[in-house]
Amino acid sequence: MPECDTYSEERSPYTIRLETFEGPLDLLLHLTQKNEMDIFNIPIALITEQYMEYLKWMKTLNLDIAGEYLLMASTLLHIKSKMLLPQTQEDEEEEGEDPRAELVRRLLEYQKYKSAASELINRPLLDRDVFVRLTSQRETQPAEEHIEATLFDLIDALRKALDRVKGESFHEVVLDRLTVEDKVQEILLLLQKENRSLPFHLLFPEQSSRRVIVITFLAILELVKTKWIRVFQTSPFETIRISPV
Repeated sequence: MPECDTYSEERSPYTIRLETFEGPLDLLLHLTQKNEMDIFNIPIALITEQYMEYLKWMKTLNLDIAGEYLLMASTLLHIKSKMLLPQTQEDEEEEGEDPRAELVRRLLEYQKYKSAASELINRPLLDRDVFVRLTSQRETQPAEEHIEATLFDLIDALRKALDRVKGESFHEVVLDRLTVEDKVQEILLLLQKENRSLPFHLLFPEQSSRRVIVITFLAILELVKTKWIRVFQTSPFETIRISPV
């Protein structure tokens, strides 16, 4: 009996709800940075295609997609259609403004507030990062800079893990019914045993099936949501690491 080629064919009732984890503007910023796009001159056709691809992955993973993601998708498609349709000189005079202008304005404003929020979060807090007892210069070591990985960074890493999967064997019989809850416990035990951060890809051995990889990914999301682990990078788009909180 063959294993399913895609996890969507073996749908799980398990749903990850990410109420405030990310948002559509986060995804657009991720795409512009990943592709090194000029935010003032966004290639709307390309970014719309990639945005829809991410939504497809989120749906396949049974993530609870908020309505604002779908609203942004319709906005992108509307802008794309306006830019593709031929315009007469009269239309250009009436329109005047670039159809992307409002989207760019929202992105810039969101980026500004997100940067300000990150700066506030990174400030040292009393009894968390700052303590009364003074340490000697010898004891003080520079802390390694960490950048929190986003949901979309994780989806990129998942896609790379699935690309490494070899073709499934059509005579393989799968008896072990692995669940997300099982994988959550397995990851926690591994982190406890190692007592240090681990590269994200080590949780996805090459011999793993597509089903096991997706279940592992959902377990990681659940652990992030419940604040049992954190996922971070030393610099944008570098290797993702996970560590216990």
